[in-house]
Amino acid sequence: MSKKSTKAKAPKASSKAKAKKGNSAPQVEATNAAETTASEAPTTEVPEATTPTADFQIKKDAKGRFWVVAKDGTEHGPFDTKKEATDAKAALASGATPTPAVDETKPASAKKVKEPKPKKVSAIDAAAQVLAGSKDPMNCMALVEAMATQGLWESPGGATPHATLYSAIIREIANKGVESRFVKKDRGMFAKA
Repeated sequence: MSKKSTKAKAPKASSKAKAKKGNSAPQVEATNAAETTASEAPTTEVPEATTPTADFQIKKDAKGRFWVVAKDGTEHGPFDTKKEATDAKAALASGATPTPAVDETKPASAKKVKEPKPKKVSAIDAAAQVLAGSKDPMNCMALVEAMATQGLWESPGGATPHATLYSAIIREIANKGVESRFVKKDRGMFAKA
């Protein structure tokens, strides 16, 4: 058995050696072939790399529309699908004008100018107006009622608007001091400063 294995191994070694010898020659030929194709490849690929399509990009805006943008910043579009934008890019590269998916000749609708809403008067500002017209000091319950009857301010549904107004007036007196619009005359009673 050992004789057979040695005989079998010997031809395998020689076949490997033959294969190595056989492979070295084709490798040289393949290298030569690769060199010839490599030398030819730059001449054939250069025109493709410098095609005008490289001057355009396809971009997608926030509304999902596609635009063809040139390097100089000019935009063409909008297009509904990327295929339409790609076709337009190819048309632009060939020198033709692409047909837009959306009619660009149609004038854009003018935006409606919203009129500024009249600023709502706050509770503390309304209280200052009520106290400016009053000679006597008032408590917060009376101020809230007077503001509602004069149409200056109404509670938006709060359970205790008088307590909120009281804390706002006290806070303004504490923060602004002498410059405050309010003066505390008696317990819970305020007048104009």
